[in-house]
Amino acid sequence: MYRGKPEWLKIKIQGSKNKTYVENVLKSLSLHTVCEHASCPNLMECFSRRTATFMILGNVCSRNCTFCDVEKGIPRPVDDREPLHVAQAVKKLNLKHVVITSVTRDDLPDGGAGHFSDVIRKVRELNPEVSVEVLIPDFKGDLEALKKVIDAEPEVINHNVETVPRLYREVRPMAVYERSVKLLADVKTANSDILTKSGIMVGLGEREEEVLSVFEDLRKAGCDLLTVGQYLAPSSKHHPVVEYVHPDVFEKYKKAALEMGFKHVASGPFVRSSYHADKALYPGSLD
Repeated sequence: MYRGKPEWLKIKIQGSKNKTYVENVLKSLSLHTVCEHASCPNLMECFSRRTATFMILGNVCSRNCTFCDVEKGIPRPVDDREPLHVAQAVKKLNLKHVVITSVTRDDLPDGGAGHFSDVIRKVRELNPEVSVEVLIPDFKGDLEALKKVIDAEPEVINHNVETVPRLYREVRPMAVYERSVKLLADVKTANSDILTKSGIMVGLGEREEEVLSVFEDLRKAGCDLLTVGQYLAPSSKHHPVVEYVHPDVFEKYKKAALEMGFKHVASGPFVRSSYHADKALYPGSLD
């Protein structure tokens, strides 16, 4: 395991009035963000841009992935006020593109799919011009649950494969690679107008040919958008970082993915599923 981060992974930490404003909005509406609970390295930048990725269905996950810093255990009851609160936060933050994710809720009959649908619809009701992207769990392969999300018609449905199949047992022990890829294909079969998206972390011990094979599997499933980012261990108790991947390799992955036919690829050390997610729909939004 590497002991120190290379220069390309060092960022300057700074606050801003916007960051404080975002924190106050979230606190006032009792909302969670994956930015905070997953220890995202981009939190300062995104909050300073007055944006955040909402994490619904509580802050306790029913699964035990070894890469993730979100609390694991017995989830709490679903907050019925959450759809309204997310919609109100979107309005207060004046978001053009909103990203909504969740913990995995295997304890719920539909995995929380109905709640996702309620949040999407309420966000649209209060913010008719906003585009919606959801980063969903696999709902244990339940197609009827998935259809609840599809029927709410978000612009983007994202589901991350996270790593290569060989590493699933140690990185995502309660997930199934083939099930995750099939979910993306099922979205396209049900509604080809919805953009599908997935992401993979590197630095977990995968080989280059395995990464490219994942890209191919995703394209066969009709996946439109792709993110590739560096895995950073939240603590010594999590899966160790096996390698800090050089930026040149991320560029190589981006070029290969675009050549395979992905419509948009974000590939770099600090890339995360929702990082600058609006750029895939609005290419000039950050220029």
